[in-house]
Amino acid sequence: MKFDDYRIADGIKTAISKLGYKKPTDIQYKSIPPILKGEDVLAIAQTGTGKTAAFAIPILHLLQARKVDGRSNGIKCLVMTPTHELALQVESVFKTLGKHTRVETYCIHGGVEQEPQKEKLEDGVDILIVTPGRMFDLLSQGSLKLNRVEILVLDEADHMLDLGFIKDIRDVMHHLPSNRQTLFFSATINEEIKNLAYSLVRNAIRIQISPKDPVAKNIEHSVAFIAMDDKRYFLEGLITNNPDKKMLVFVRTKVRAERVKKAMARVKIETDTIHSDREHADRERTMKNFRSGELKVLIATDVSARGIDIPNVEFVVNYDLPETSAQYVHRVGRTGRGSSKGQAYSFCSEEEKPVLAEIEENLGKPITRLQVSKSEYENTVSATIEVEESKKYDVMALIEEHEAAVEKHKKRKGKKKKK
Repeated sequence: MKFDDYRIADGIKTAISKLGYKKPTDIQYKSIPPILKGEDVLAIAQTGTGKTAAFAIPILHLLQARKVDGRSNGIKCLVMTPTHELALQVESVFKTLGKHTRVETYCIHGGVEQEPQKEKLEDGVDILIVTPGRMFDLLSQGSLKLNRVEILVLDEADHMLDLGFIKDIRDVMHHLPSNRQTLFFSATINEEIKNLAYSLVRNAIRIQISPKDPVAKNIEHSVAFIAMDDKRYFLEGLITNNPDKKMLVFVRTKVRAERVKKAMARVKIETDTIHSDREHADRERTMKNFRSGELKVLIATDVSARGIDIPNVEFVVNYDLPETSAQYVHRVGRTGRGSSKGQAYSFCSEEEKPVLAEIEENLGKPITRLQVSKSEYENTVSATIEVEESKKYDVMALIEEHEAAVEKHKKRKGKKKKK
C-alpha cells in the first residue's frame, strides 16, 4: 500500500511526497488506519521505525477535517514527551507534515522564558507538544487549559517512566476530558509500562513490531574489551581514522561527557557535549551543528539523546556501557536509521563485563567481539601518549622560553637603571 492510497488530506500527501516517502513503514501501516477511525492504540516498535509519523499523519488529517467543519477553538491534541530535544523533534515532524494544512502546532518546554509561550497559547494552537515540567508550571498558573483535548499521545513512554514521570502522567489525566482518544507509543514493553498503558487506554488496538533481534538488521554492532583508563586512546584512534564521519558517543554521566571532551581537545579533536547541565540555547546550537554536519563528534548522556532522530550518524560509540539492554538498543538505534547502514562499537572494561553479560542475555544472543591484538592495543595507547607527551613538552618549552625572555628583559632594565 502507498501513501497515495490512504484517505488523508491532499496537503498531507503533498508533504509526504516532498519528503520522498512512498510507502509506509510497518508501524505506520498498522497504526494509521485505527487512529483515523478514532481507536485507542498501544504501539510498541523499535527505534528508527518511523513512530512519530505513524501518529502525526492521522492526527493532522483528523484535526484538519475538524477545522474544515468549523469546530470550536482550543488545544485538540496533547503530545507528552520526556525531553525537550525530543519535544522539538516531534514538533518539527508535525510542522513538516502539516505545512499544507491549517493545523497549528506548538511546543513548550523548560529552559526558556515562559512569556512567549503564554502569548502563543493565548493566540491558540491545535497541537501542543510538551515536556511534563513546563506543562505543569503553566497549568498551575492558569495559562494552559486542556479541557478541550480530544487526542492524547504519550511518546517514548518507556523513557518517561525511566525518568520518573509516571506521577505526572497520571496527574495530567485530571485535566483532560475522559472522552478522548489515547495513543501510547513506546520502544519497549514491560509489566510497569503495560499496567500504565492499560490504565489509560480503552479497548486499545495493540500493535507490536518486534523482530527477534531488537537491533535493526542494518546496524553492525560489536564490542571490544578495553581498560577504563585506555578508552580515550581508542576513541581518539576511531575518530582520527574516520575524520569525515558523523559520530555519536555515549557516556554514563554529565561529568564523564566533559572529561571525554577535554581528553579529545588535548589531541586537537573537536567535539561537543549534550547533557542536562548545559543551557538550553547551548544545547540547541550544538544539536543544530551536529545535524548539519558542522560538528562531527557529539558526546551525549542517555537522557539527552534518547529518541532523537539525527540524520546520517555513521557511528555510535558506547564509550561507557549502558545499564540495561533497552538503553543499548536505543543507543545503537541512533545509527542505521531507515534504510541507511550503521555501525556501533562498545568499549567494555573489566568492571563492565557483568553489565555486558546482562545486555546479551536480554538481547538473546552475544554481541560480536571486536578482536584487538596485544600489539594493536599497545600501539594505539602508546601512539596517543606520545602525541600528548610531545604536546605537553612543547608547552613546557614555550613556558620556559617565555620565562627566559622575561628574565632577560628584567636584566636589561636593571642595567639601564644603573647607568
